Parts: sequence; C-alpha cells; structure tokens
Amino acid sequence: MTVLRLPAVLLLAGLLGLVGCTAHKPMPLYQLDAGSPKVPQQAQGLAVLLGPVSIADYLQREAFLQRQNDGSLVAAEDARWAGSLAADIDQVLLRLLASRLDSQRLVLAPSHSGFTPDVQVLLNISRLDSGPHHPAVLEAQWRLLDRSGQLRDSRLLRLEEAHDGSAADQVQAQSRLLRQLVLQLGDAIEPLRNQPVAEASKPATPPARPSKPQQKAPIPLVTPSRSNGEVLRF
Repeated sequence: MTVLRLPAVLLLAGLLGLVGCTAHKPMPLYQLDAGSPKVPQQAQGLAVLLGPVSIADYLQREAFLQRQNDGSLVAAEDARWAGSLAADIDQVLLRLLASRLDSQRLVLAPSHSGFTPDVQVLLNISRLDSGPHHPAVLEAQWRLLDRSGQLRDSRLLRLEEAHDGSAADQVQAQSRLLRQLVLQLGDAIEPLRNQPVAEASKPATPPARPSKPQQKAPIPLVTPSRSNGEVLRF
C-alpha cells in the first residue's frame, strides 16, 4: 500500500509546487518613457520654472488603473507603477521640456530664492489613463507667466493615443501623450524667449511748484507841492 501511494504523494507535491510558483509570480512594474531626449547644450538658456504641476488625485498612487466601459477605473491585477506616478510625470516633463527648449535652466517648483525665471509654467493634469479597450487620454491646462508675472498664454487641451490593449503598450501610449503635450507647450513658450527686460523704475520727479507772480512795486503817489507862486510841481 505504501508503494502504491508514493506516486500520488509525489504528484500532489508537484502540483502544490506549481501553484506556489504561480502565486509568487513577480508583478511587472512600469514607468513612463521619456524616450531619448537630447541633453540641453545651453547652460545660459531660457530660465523656466515648471510648476506647480497639479496632478489629479486618482493619479497619485502606484496602482495601474484601467478605464472600463462604464467609465469606472479598476486597479490592474497584473501590473503596477514603479513608484509614484505623479513624481514620474514631473521628471518626464522636466527632461522633455529642457530638451525641447535646449536649456539647462529649468527648475521644478518650488524654486529657491536665487532663481528668477523668464517664464513660469502653471500646469494642471486632470486626466491621464487608458484601458484594454479604451485609448490613452490626456486632459490638461497650462498657464504661462512672463518675467513680470503677467499671464501671457492659457490653454486647455485633450489628446488621445491608440494602443494594442496590453499594459506595456498602454504605458507607451501615455508616454507619447506627454511628449505631445511638451511639444505644444514648447511652441507656446518660444514667443516669450525674447521678451523685453523691464527697466528699473526711477523715482518720480515731484512736479515743480508754480512760481508766484512777481508783485510790481507800488507807484508812488505824487503830491502837489505849493510855493509862493502857487505853481504845482509834479
């Protein structure tokens, strides 16, 4: 009996081993792909303050969310972001925009007190997601401020990118959307490259006080002088 039961025990042990291997299969981790942006060559290029960059609350997590047919979002069971998606978006945007403008002088907000930007980019990303049967969609708004803090440009945009349904291709599609965003953002920033430098304001000269009219000397009164001959002299 013992001999007959041995193959069954070995078979059961093998099945349990396979189940254990399947249960501990590592989950793929994904990062957004910035491509191969060129390293900026201009050390004294345009000074740009990128941010604050506002990211929708549902994107500030490691779960790889999938858009469903009813519009809901469900965390994928076989994929996950490698770290904070919001931080990943910041770094991808910074590298892509620095390459687009060919400038090393790009800083993520908040900046230190010694940095004076030529342009500040206020960016809000309200949507960046996809699904097995839904294209990758990016919805965002930017506002550009010049050296004096005046609003020079504001734009809302919505971009879509197709994919083959796999998690890996969805990540690539979302990455391409960020590249499209930076291309359009760079085109909007270029006209501000040669903005005039504001001159230092000089203290206003106080208006001159009106001069008082000169008073004429009073005409002396001529009084008649009498003489013995009653001749009047003037």
